[in-house]
Amino acid sequence: MQLFDTGDVRLHYRVDGPEDGAPVVFANSLGTDMRLWDPILPMLPDGLRIIRFDKRGHGLSTCPTGPYSMGSLITDTEKLLDFLGVQGCVFVGLSIGGMIAQGLAVKRLDLIRAVVLSNTAAKIGNPDLWAERIADVEKGGIECLADAVMERWFSPQFRKSPELELWRNMLVRQPDDGYAGCSAAISGTDFLTTTSSLRLPCLGIAGSDDGSTPPDLVRETTDLIPGSRFHLIRKAGHLPCVEQPQEFARVLSEFLKGVGHV
Repeated sequence: MQLFDTGDVRLHYRVDGPEDGAPVVFANSLGTDMRLWDPILPMLPDGLRIIRFDKRGHGLSTCPTGPYSMGSLITDTEKLLDFLGVQGCVFVGLSIGGMIAQGLAVKRLDLIRAVVLSNTAAKIGNPDLWAERIADVEKGGIECLADAVMERWFSPQFRKSPELELWRNMLVRQPDDGYAGCSAAISGTDFLTTTSSLRLPCLGIAGSDDGSTPPDLVRETTDLIPGSRFHLIRKAGHLPCVEQPQEFARVLSEFLKGVGHV
């Protein structure tokens, strides 16, 4: 386990693969930590330099007092990648991680040569929706939202499996303040205009049963970037890398090969 001090927060991060490997950066969703990507990593091409991290208020990173801004989450990521000497990475972001990907690509195109926007959008929800969720967390903790989140995250088939408990446990063990802080960051974000300015390879991935960012919303966002590709994973919800890891890894690997990253 390694920690990087940005000056505002200490980020838990992990780097796997050769130092000179092509860098692929993964940013996970609200309410999860870097273990979100464990199911797909063994199926990716050899030789990649894989970088994962827990955003502020999640996992083993520290939890500053909220609310957070999307700008602060983007700057955290930018500082970490500069510290690690990353240039020209493929950035894979899921949900809020995909928002970070969009913002960082606009800010620092030298860091990112291609993006994978999984189960995300340029704008997710509205301020009233997020204010209600933040109020619920502040009153009753993440536990009071957990069952509803599981319904939005996973397909009906997966919710019948024993594995569901693992992801529910991961959710409720995130710090309440971190969940609320990042919810505020999502609430204040609208990247429709800035994402439309991007000109880089882009793959959009959606889950057919996603109750948080439905496929049409993901497609609308990826369509903002000329030449982008879109892939729908069936029998999967908001976290297709968990429900359908083989298909997710295959589509991601094909994209990496297509942009000359492997």
